[in-house]
This record gives sequence, C-alpha cells and structure tokens, in this order.
Amino acid sequence: MSRVRRFSLWAPLIGYMVAIFFVSNLQIAPLPEEVSDKTAHLWAYAGLAILAVRAVGGGLPCRVMLRVALLAFLIAAGYGIFDEVHQLFVPGRSGDVFDWFADASGSVVGIAACWLWGIIALRHRV
Repeated sequence: MSRVRRFSLWAPLIGYMVAIFFVSNLQIAPLPEEVSDKTAHLWAYAGLAILAVRAVGGGLPCRVMLRVALLAFLIAAGYGIFDEVHQLFVPGRSGDVFDWFADASGSVVGIAACWLWGIIALRHRV
C-alpha cells in the first residue's frame, strides 16, 4: 500500500480523534439541550469506529472480518478510555465509566454498520 493511500485512510481517523480531544478539553460540551451526554458519546464513537474500520480494513465498504472488527473496537473503545482519563484533568469535566460504556456501545454500533454495509455491497456486486 502506498504512503498516500495509507495517509488517506488513517488521517481522517486521527483528525476525528483530535476533534474529540478538543471537545473533551472544553469545560462544557457544546451539545443541544435535547441531546443527552450518553447519546452524544454513543454517536461520536460510532463515527470513530466507522473511521477505524475504514483505516484497518483498507477502505469502505469492506468485508468486516473478526480481525478488522476487533482492531477497530480496540482503537475506538481504547480511545474512549483515554478520553475519560483525559477529562479527569479538565476543570468542570469528569471521567465517567458510564460515558465509556456509551463510547464502547457506539463503537459496536459503528462496526456493525460497517459489517452490514460490507454484506450489502458484496451482494450487489454479484
């Protein structure tokens, strides 16, 4: 795989992680009133997991095999742990194991969406 291709797969994932870090560094998360903290965590980490599957799997849609799913989960849910620990040091924020559960759940949702997309894409190619 060329360096340009590798960069095009991994740069969006890293950029998304930087965005999460930036938002986590704010004293108050900029969420609409009708969006709960847990819902925001779930959808943010679903997006992170989709980008992780894209990077690990070599693009989307792809066949999400167990190796790709596990690596994507470790990246996304692992970053969720880092994010919660980071928030322990941000004034006005706190690390919360239930936020991490929402992060991990969102990771599973994102990976499952990629898995389903891969199946649908393969069926339409036949």
